[in-house]
Amino acid sequence: MTTERSASRPPNVPPMFFRQYYLGCLAQASYMIGSGGEAVVVDPRRDVDEYIEDAARLGFSIRHIVETHLHADFVSGHRELARRTGARIWIGAGARASFEHEAVREGMEISIGAVILGFLETPGHTPESICILVTDRAVAPEPSAVLTGDTLFIGDVGRPDLLGSAMPASELAGMLYDSLHGELLALADSVTVYPGHGAGSLCGKNISSETSSTIGAQRRLNYALRPMPREEFVAMMTSDLPPAPAYFGRDVEMNRMGAGSLADLPPLAVLDPAAVADLVHRGAVPLDVRPPEQYGEGHIPGSLHVGLSGQFASWAATLIPADAEIVLVAEDVDTAVQARMRLARVGVENVSGVLAGGVEAWAGSGRPLASVEQIAPEELARRVSCGVAVGILDVRRPGEVETGRIARSRTVPLHELASASSLAALDRENPIAAVCAGGYRSAIATSVLERAGFLRIANVVGGMAAWSKAGLETEVPAR
Repeated sequence: MTTERSASRPPNVPPMFFRQYYLGCLAQASYMIGSGGEAVVVDPRRDVDEYIEDAARLGFSIRHIVETHLHADFVSGHRELARRTGARIWIGAGARASFEHEAVREGMEISIGAVILGFLETPGHTPESICILVTDRAVAPEPSAVLTGDTLFIGDVGRPDLLGSAMPASELAGMLYDSLHGELLALADSVTVYPGHGAGSLCGKNISSETSSTIGAQRRLNYALRPMPREEFVAMMTSDLPPAPAYFGRDVEMNRMGAGSLADLPPLAVLDPAAVADLVHRGAVPLDVRPPEQYGEGHIPGSLHVGLSGQFASWAATLIPADAEIVLVAEDVDTAVQARMRLARVGVENVSGVLAGGVEAWAGSGRPLASVEQIAPEELARRVSCGVAVGILDVRRPGEVETGRIARSRTVPLHELASASSLAALDRENPIAAVCAGGYRSAIATSVLERAGFLRIANVVGGMAAWSKAGLETEVPAR
C-alpha cells in the first residue's frame, strides 16, 4: 500500500511517502516512510532487498531502522539492512539488544524531511514495545498515523504471555492496559492505525484480516478496548491463550543479537533419491511444500506436508523440531529455494537440500510413495449418512469452531495435534477425515497423522467453506 497525502501544502514540498509491506506467509507488516530524500524502515523482514530497491527507485537513502519490539514470530532484517545502508537502528531501551543501536525512550523523535516520527513507550506485549506517531508537517502539525507494532492490532491487542517465565503474563497485561488507555486511546479518533500483524498471527487472539483502521474505529469495535476495569482486562487477556510455538523463544534471541545475512547461508544442495533416503533414515524430516492435491496423490512416506501457498513458514517452524534436519520436496529447485528463504524468515536454517527431480525421481528409483485420500464435503456427508464409521477431526482454532462445526466432530487445533496426548485420544481403528476452514491446515494435519502411524486418513477438500457452500448442515457447539 502506498499513500501520498494530497492535502494542501506549501509549494515544492513533496508528499510523504508511506508504504506498508504485507507478507501474507507471516501475516506480518513492515513499513517504509520517506521524505526529503531520506527514509525510515520499520520492522523489516529478514530478506531486505525490496526495501533497498524501493528506496533507490524513489531516490531515498535509508537512514533509520526502527524495531517496535523484539519479534518472536519472525526474524528481523534490521542488522542486515543496517550493514547494507549504514542506517541507525532504534529499539526500545528495555530490549537489552546486543547490536549497535539507539535505545528509545518516551518522547524521542526522528526527523526526515517534513516528517517527524515520535516514539511512545507502550509496554505490555513485551516490556520494550514502542509505537510510532507519524506527523507530516507539510500537511498538519498533529500526527496523522500511528504504527502500533504488536501493541494494538485491528480488532485485537498483543498477547502478554510470550515471555514465558521471564515476566508474568498478568504483569505484562496490566502494562498493556496502561499503554492502550494512557497512550493510544488518548490519540484523536482520526489517527490511522497501522499494526504489525494481520489475521493468522499467533501474536493476538483474533486479529482482523484488515491491515489498517483508525483509533476511533478501534475504540468502537475492538473487544479489548471497550470500557472495563484494569483487573477485568488482565483476566481477559491471560485466559484461553493458545500455547506459544517453541520457535518463538529462539527468534526473540536471534533478534536480540541480530540475525546473520541470508547471503551467508550455503547454496541449497540438490540431492538424489539415495542421498535423501539416507538422510530420512537418519532422522531428517522430508518437508513436502507442494500443493495439497499433489501431496495427496503421492509423497515420500512419512513426509510432513506444509504447502507453500499458505502460512508456510509459521506452520513448518511450529511442527518441525528445532534440531531436525530438513529435506525439501518441491515441484522444482526454484520453488525449493523460495521455501528455504521463507524458513529462514522464521529462523529455520537447518535445510540439508532438495530432492532432485521430486517425487517422480523418488518413484523412478524404485522407492515407494504413500498417498492420502482427498474427498469432497458431499462425499464425507454421504459416508456419514450411510453409517460409515468415520471420525471427523476439526483442526481449526476454538474461536473458529464456535461459528459452526460438523456434528459429532472432534476439535484438536493443528498446533496441538502432534502432542502425544492429542494423538492418543484419536481412534486408530476407524478412518479419520480432517477438516479446517479451507483445506490448507487439514492437509497438514493428514501428514502429521501419517507420521504418527495413522493409516486411514482423508483430507476434506475446501474445508468448512466448501461444506457450507454445499448447503450441508452445521451446528454451533454449546458453550
